[in-house]
Amino acid sequence: MNTELSKFERPFVTVDTIIFSIKGNNLKVLLVKRAVSPFKNRWAIPGGFVNPEDSLEDAAKLKLEEKTGVKDVYLEQLYTFGNPKRDPRARIITVAYFALINSDDVLLKGEDAKWFSVSGLPHLAFDHSMILNYALKRLKWKFEYTPVAFSLLPSRFTMTQVQDLYEVVFDQKFDKRNFRKKILSLDILEEEDVLRNVSFRPPKLYSLKADKGDIVNIL
Repeated sequence: MNTELSKFERPFVTVDTIIFSIKGNNLKVLLVKRAVSPFKNRWAIPGGFVNPEDSLEDAAKLKLEEKTGVKDVYLEQLYTFGNPKRDPRARIITVAYFALINSDDVLLKGEDAKWFSVSGLPHLAFDHSMILNYALKRLKWKFEYTPVAFSLLPSRFTMTQVQDLYEVVFDQKFDKRNFRKKILSLDILEEEDVLRNVSFRPPKLYSLKADKGDIVNIL
């Protein structure tokens, strides 16, 4: 071993993956119940230790699939958390990832993986409450400045669906007229047909323009 490196204690590295989804007009996060100590039977963000041969992103995807059954999702690196006392076992640094997915496409594995509303979370293991709060701030930022929200909508959607989605994530009501005026002023939507076979006045349908993946000031 390099004599310079031998002077330092080896920290361990883990990955934690925060998965958000919209279910029943609620913003939810996927958690797992820990089966071992420390914090046995406490709910936590799914994750685990990184094997030497795995990249961080590969490890995050592997641990997520092992513990929840969720796979084939795009993950974005969130932040690195390294408080020396964040884990009672040893000096453990964790690299957090997060993603926003459609929960209808996910079949969870076992009873130890469960969706929780972000407004009604249990007491989490480790420093996972802090990690989750940071992830929620990043998610809101992405909703404010990117069209990522539209990835949760059907290919054609109404303006009401767009507003409902933003109100769920930000947990607040927006003025209908002002919200729609702002969204339409961004020139990121293509007007389609109208919603058919409804008993009320059919609302317009929209789709996201194919070239609108850049940062925009949505809110």
